[in-house]
Amino acid sequence: MQRWLFKATDNSPLIIFRIIFGFLVLCESWGAIATGWVHRTLIEPKFTFNFIGLNFLQPLPRNGMYFYFILMGICGILIMLGYFYRLGSILFAILWGCVYLMQKSSYNNHYYLLWLLAIIMAVLPAHKDVSLDTKYGKVKRSEWMPNWVWFFIVGQLFIVYTFASVAKLYPDWLDGTVAKNLMASKSKFPIVGTLLQQNWAHQVIIWFGILFDLLIIPALLWKPTRKIAFVLALFFHLYNSAVLQIGIFPYLALGFTVFFFPRKTIRNLFYPKPKKEQLTETTNFKYSPVVTVLLFSWLISQILLPLRHWGIDEDVLYTEEGHRLSWRMMLRSKSGYNHFYIQKENSAKQQLVSLREYLTPKQIRSMTGKPDMIWQFAQHLKSEYAKKGETIKVFVTNRTTVNRKTTYQLIDPKVDLTTVPWDYFKHSDWVWGPKK
Repeated sequence: MQRWLFKATDNSPLIIFRIIFGFLVLCESWGAIATGWVHRTLIEPKFTFNFIGLNFLQPLPRNGMYFYFILMGICGILIMLGYFYRLGSILFAILWGCVYLMQKSSYNNHYYLLWLLAIIMAVLPAHKDVSLDTKYGKVKRSEWMPNWVWFFIVGQLFIVYTFASVAKLYPDWLDGTVAKNLMASKSKFPIVGTLLQQNWAHQVIIWFGILFDLLIIPALLWKPTRKIAFVLALFFHLYNSAVLQIGIFPYLALGFTVFFFPRKTIRNLFYPKPKKEQLTETTNFKYSPVVTVLLFSWLISQILLPLRHWGIDEDVLYTEEGHRLSWRMMLRSKSGYNHFYIQKENSAKQQLVSLREYLTPKQIRSMTGKPDMIWQFAQHLKSEYAKKGETIKVFVTNRTTVNRKTTYQLIDPKVDLTTVPWDYFKHSDWVWGPKK
């Protein structure tokens, strides 16, 4: 195994993917400004829901986040051109990671994947060819990469797609509830809008979603099914782009396909001019136990993180405990309300909190059904009143609806949320599922 991992292979797929990745980073960063995402998510809110324990990650004041995203776009250009590649890729990984961790109102598994890829690309030798770094002599040109680079990327993809498929094997997906609810908002789409409301269309979405995620990586790896799999991937991701409008992810997913075709095919397709040096079968990379340990530690952690909810009491579908970082993509929609009440010290009277005084409409909607965000807002209320020298208790009454079917009380209304801790790895008794 170790001999295979460090055997040299043509690096043309990695080089082409670097260019695609850099361009999509540019689109994501500057597109977030153009569409108003930066303003709605990071500038307009008075308070942001960062990942718990990372309170130091806060948006820059005033228009600082615009310059922040402009800088990320510049990093995308550096990655794409392979100019100061290592600096650009590391800087983007840090900047995007901070954006991902500093806010949860726009939580998306694709944002998490982009962060993981940014970290991965920052350590790969993706600037060794067709780059300004090699043109100006900053890096020695090479047409080789070790096999572990290919294994790293394909292994990560296999984990993502497999967990996405397995997560769909639950009643609300299998009975068509999720597909029906998801497509209801697409009824006004030209040509396909009416078709997407039909039961047969929902059945196609159900089974194509499960089977595509489960089989696409093996089908791309196996030569007899590779071309068919590519055509299906092209249809699937372009459909998602047009109908679901999920940003750069469909094009990022299509970009990955360069790793599944023969290296010679990729090189001939994207390198029309003859290369200066001929590839041989004798070049290999020196074995590194550090690289091997880090590689498998990363992949194992990516397997364990999505499994952690099985060690937490109650169903993750309802309590959300263990949902993040688990590739549970597009499995549920939640609606409902949260009523926060404050009770001042030495008073028995409870006062209803006006959420719009603290949160944007988007944040209020996002907080529905998410106990970690509800808990965070309670802590925020506690700190705001503490600034006035007042001690308060915070109680919540709410109703949460999952997939427009199950309605339940998510938070114990008798618990003062300012007195309970948050635990990432075990169930909190004050978080209720539908059985309560």
